[in-house]
Amino acid sequence: MKERIVLLSIISSLLVLLYFFQNNMNTPCAFMTILIFMSVYTAYMQIAFKHRVRKQRKHPVEKNYDYKPYVSILIPAHNEAEVISKTIENISKIEYPKYEIIVIDDRSTDDTALVLEKISNEYPNMKYFSRTKEAFPGKSAVLNDAMKIAKGDAILVFDADARVKPDFLKELIPALEPEQVGAVQARKVIINREQNFLTRCQDNEMAVDTHFQVGRDAVKGAVELRGNGELIKRKALEDVNGWNIYTITDDLDLSTRLQIKGWDVRFCPEVCVYEEGVPSYIPLVKQRRRWIEGSIRRYLEHFSDVLTSKDISLRVSLDMTAYITEFILPVWMVSEVIIQSYRYIKDDPNWILSSMALSTLMCGFFIVALFYSLRKYVKLKPMDNLIQSVTTALYIVVLWFPLAIFIIFKIIFMKNNMDWGKTKHGTAKVVQDLSVEKKQSKEKETETLIKV
Repeated sequence: MKERIVLLSIISSLLVLLYFFQNNMNTPCAFMTILIFMSVYTAYMQIAFKHRVRKQRKHPVEKNYDYKPYVSILIPAHNEAEVISKTIENISKIEYPKYEIIVIDDRSTDDTALVLEKISNEYPNMKYFSRTKEAFPGKSAVLNDAMKIAKGDAILVFDADARVKPDFLKELIPALEPEQVGAVQARKVIINREQNFLTRCQDNEMAVDTHFQVGRDAVKGAVELRGNGELIKRKALEDVNGWNIYTITDDLDLSTRLQIKGWDVRFCPEVCVYEEGVPSYIPLVKQRRRWIEGSIRRYLEHFSDVLTSKDISLRVSLDMTAYITEFILPVWMVSEVIIQSYRYIKDDPNWILSSMALSTLMCGFFIVALFYSLRKYVKLKPMDNLIQSVTTALYIVVLWFPLAIFIIFKIIFMKNNMDWGKTKHGTAKVVQDLSVEKKQSKEKETETLIKV
């Protein structure tokens, strides 16, 4: 009920504001205001990032490789018989002196438990347990159960399809050392990028997410955990009473609660965790629906805490506020186009051409961000970069806009059913073995492909 009231208040305020612009001034001014704000804030993040790079060149800060807390690696596995053995094989090759691997068979109905039993003797630092069918569902509940036996001062969470390089922990751990840092997120990369159009767009999506996460990190804003490849200080986790079992996006909810308590969340783009992209449309829609719903609900649930917490920094609060617009904007744009189209049909004074032009300009904003991100993180040729930037922007608009509008409608008018919408792993045609590296002609790292 609290979430509905808060969201209704926000949407009502938005519609009142839209009505005011419709009747008192040129409505494109509202869009221009939002676009200018987004552009200025993006420029601010980029300047902060460039300043950090320049500062580090002049005064390099060396990583403290002597900081080596004991790490518990937690891997939840619900019906992951297809991939879990390869994942454990890969994770067990991590070159770090003090860690344990805990795999949790979460109420699986396939052969996950049998696979874990079969391979358990091969990995002396691995332990596993199975949750009963009566156990509370969801990844958060799984992780809380695993924490009861985890011995680590730092907790590293992987999805059941994760792949990393052997130096993953060595390079990521130093970022967790500062006292105020509660968690660190590695960069996510789609391992089956070239399988089809959807997986390619998902990898491009991850690249632009990396771009914005790096910017948010540079301004010490509200960096978000991404579930796979997240490293959390045990002290910070205990400070927020573990994971919230009533959320469908454990990572986003945990990020917000850590920041409300005053903990910093950092992002490390140079350390990668590789995962499967979803190769078909319907499962992808289900996954993104969960991401969007979980993200919106955590903002609504913690809305008052973000505004009133004495521990949260002003920069984090402002950054969170700025990023709420990514969910409000689709409602605003669609409402504006519908209203202007209605006025056009009735032959009333309207701004239909201006509204459509500014909507196109808004898409152009994301195309520019994609172009920069793909150039930096995917290293495409200029023409390929441009084509993929445009097609990925269209993919984002077609996928995210309708889902954001639907989820807002669902939260207001429908029951919260806590639908996790599990993503099936093992559907990718190929995954990469990160223990072998090769150089391509465009000086990009790639790995030998093996069947899952």
